[in-house]
Amino acid sequence: MSKHYRVSADIGGTFTDIVFQDSRTGTCGATKVLSTPDNPALAVLNGLQAAIPADIEIDFFVHGTTVGLNALLTRNGAKVALLTTKNFRDIYTIQGNDRGEIFSIRWDKPEPLAGLEHTYVATERIAATGEIVEPLDTGDLDALVEAVKREGYEAIAICFLFAFKNPAHELEAAAYLQERLPDIAIALSHKVSPEWREFERTSTTVMNSYLAPVVRKYLDTLIGELKDRLPAGRGLHVMQSNGGVMTAVSASETPLQTLLSGPVGGAIGGKALSAETGRPNLICVDMGGTSFDASLIIDGLPSASNEAKLEGLPVQMSVVDIHVIGAGGGSIAWQEAGAMRVGPQSAGSNPGPICYGLGGTQPTVSDANLVLGRLDGANFSGGQMTLDREATTKALAEMGKAFDMDAHAMAQGIVDIINAKMADAIRTITIQRGIDPRDFSLVAFGGAGPAQAVALAQELRIGEVIVPVHPGAFSAWGMLQTDVRHDFKETLYSFWDLMDVETLDAAYAGLADTGRAHLLEEGVSADAISFERAVDFRYYGQEYVLTIPIPDGPIDMDAVRKSFDVAYERQYGHCSPENRVEMANIRLATLGRLPRPDNAPPAAEEARPARERDVYFDGAATKTAILDRNSIKAGDSIEGPAIIEEGTATTLLPPGWRAAAIDGGHLVLTRTEASV
Repeated sequence: MSKHYRVSADIGGTFTDIVFQDSRTGTCGATKVLSTPDNPALAVLNGLQAAIPADIEIDFFVHGTTVGLNALLTRNGAKVALLTTKNFRDIYTIQGNDRGEIFSIRWDKPEPLAGLEHTYVATERIAATGEIVEPLDTGDLDALVEAVKREGYEAIAICFLFAFKNPAHELEAAAYLQERLPDIAIALSHKVSPEWREFERTSTTVMNSYLAPVVRKYLDTLIGELKDRLPAGRGLHVMQSNGGVMTAVSASETPLQTLLSGPVGGAIGGKALSAETGRPNLICVDMGGTSFDASLIIDGLPSASNEAKLEGLPVQMSVVDIHVIGAGGGSIAWQEAGAMRVGPQSAGSNPGPICYGLGGTQPTVSDANLVLGRLDGANFSGGQMTLDREATTKALAEMGKAFDMDAHAMAQGIVDIINAKMADAIRTITIQRGIDPRDFSLVAFGGAGPAQAVALAQELRIGEVIVPVHPGAFSAWGMLQTDVRHDFKETLYSFWDLMDVETLDAAYAGLADTGRAHLLEEGVSADAISFERAVDFRYYGQEYVLTIPIPDGPIDMDAVRKSFDVAYERQYGHCSPENRVEMANIRLATLGRLPRPDNAPPAAEEARPARERDVYFDGAATKTAILDRNSIKAGDSIEGPAIIEEGTATTLLPPGWRAAAIDGGHLVLTRTEASV
């Protein structure tokens, strides 16, 4: 009987992770290969060739990409022209009235992706009710047509006033422009974000246009490279920022949704891990070669929001909350003003850390861990790479001269600095929001995460660390745990006590019809489609909203109102049940359940024999057991100090900590009584 696999690929700055799951048994395997920045698809092909024989059929293929995010961060997106309503040309340039850092005298507004010189106007006007006040003068668009040819614009963003209430003018303008500029990508605000707030909606539409040509070119290249391995008739799926997946065709139409597609896989994996282990509250940390991503699972669900800020610019879209900083195994240590810094610059995969022997000359976190004995130079990445400890030790010793430190002290300093940065990132999403991290378990993954996890737990006084199966490829594993998802919304402003159920039901039904048609077009069967309703509420006189879920079935208006009061008190510590409530937007998540097997523990593999080597803890070399994770079975318990090696990551178990294997193959690390 031939084998069939479900496959996911997560392209990072240093490594590309491939996870493959047997479609019948649920057993997973994983592999890591060096990323190929010049052609990311090449690393995916290399990983597939290394892990999956050509005669195995792929039933499902999902991909997480940071191409859009990298284009935004490096400002290498498309050249965009913005078309808006006459007399409202400055909305995007002026931006909002809030300051990003209210007490900073050095704060500047973020640079827009399309400046005033790239903004064009057309005579038209639609009222807040959706009524056409002044028809569109298409003659005004000829100036934009000429500008596109003259200036070389690659994309156009159209955002007319109140188009979310009546899109007629945006559609008319798009048809006029597309006829004359057939090769230019055009984004319409009423499709990208049919929601109020003019600056935010404009910012979202411009960002979508800015990314569209880049993401489309990348996906076309990837599909072309992988055409012989993609599932027949189903093609490539792409992870979304909202935690669901979509087809590559949908990703090309709404590239904005791919911005956080790589990091989000880890949060969705955390959701599955929460259900599997019975731990409702998790702090998920993903430390790879380039970045450190932190997210929360609260009551079994990922923390999420309906807006985000990227490079200081607002984006109206459903996102899983991910806090990202430049901290990873490849983070470079450097000197500034007589002090040591680590990151955010990364050595990446090329040239990589010094120990890779690929031309890197600046010490990194991975180099420091190698000198401290925490990485095995002969068994790195499952034995696929040999690390050069001698060259790394020499470089750290040279750097240490400026601080009167030897190589080992310098290495420990680098590790301490990066741990402090990551602990601060976790405090940002917990303590700064009134959340006590001690009430959570820390889930550590990514190629470098398990090596730093206990130090982070000690810094934050967290008592339990979970190292999941295939930790170095856990984000890719998480991508196999999700379903197709598309989010739809509509601005429906009213006082809640004046809204009638029939109007609300009709509005949700309209969104459901749109969502159902979308999923059916993507090949989802009708019986696999479901919906999740929500509404944005605020107290009368307030500016911002909380999103409140509405349970399935008939809408109980009083119960929904009370749930807002409860959520408000949980968020802010107080509520006002006597105050009137305004509703702003209704939201509908359309879900398409994907067929998948139950997860099974990793297949048993032959374990390497246990051995010992010197590992540095608190500045002293200590004889430490080196164990293969394949040798640890459910119910086994290991006392630190120990190092647990596997193909995708290395777990550091310091003195005073214990590791135990639980059902599912996950490792749970806890303090011993003597260390509490």
